[in-house]
Amino acid sequence: MDWNQFFFVVFPYISLALFVAVTIYRLVYRPFTQSSLSSQLLERKRLYWGSIPFHHGITWILLFHLLALLFPKAILVMNATPLRLYLLELSGFALGLWALVGVVVLIWRRLTTPYIKAVTSTMDIIVLLLTLVSVITGVLTASLYRFGSVWFTGVFTPYLWSVLLFQPRPELVEPLPWLIQLHLINNFIILAVFPFSRLVHILALPLDYLIRPWQLVIGMRDRKNS
Repeated sequence: MDWNQFFFVVFPYISLALFVAVTIYRLVYRPFTQSSLSSQLLERKRLYWGSIPFHHGITWILLFHLLALLFPKAILVMNATPLRLYLLELSGFALGLWALVGVVVLIWRRLTTPYIKAVTSTMDIIVLLLTLVSVITGVLTASLYRFGSVWFTGVFTPYLWSVLLFQPRPELVEPLPWLIQLHLINNFIILAVFPFSRLVHILALPLDYLIRPWQLVIGMRDRKNS
């Protein structure tokens, strides 16, 4: 087995298995470990300037990737007009830079604020560094290998679907430049680390609140003082 077979055939399934198994275990058997452990009360200013750009930037970028995965033909039709293609590429690049600024601020905050540093775990640093690598390689890919919204649908969309359908086609990504391969491998690493980190709280939706009985709140007061 060579490195391509490991990283693009074996490792994706290791990542998916860890993601599914450990996430379900934490959600079912360790529900009280799903908290995001917010540090907002310890420091707010730098959290604001890091969290807002990072979350908004990364959310839209992930949405664009998901749309390219689910509706590749629609993306190609939209990109058939040069103006729309350039707008999409520039938007993705700008969002990547925005997310990069946010994650850098969050890392700087974790490492330089005494109160935050005291409650920062090793896993927090690992997740932030992996995210930093993902954003940097994504921004570099967008700047060095243009029109990613076009070739993504012809390379990554069929590759990812081949993995999900248990018919992996590593030959689709093996010829890619090392920078793009690193971006892909790093995202598989994030997927594997996800359930071991506080990121798992993203999936802990309070759906039981929608079906639980109404709570009856009874106020207590001292009648002598009323």
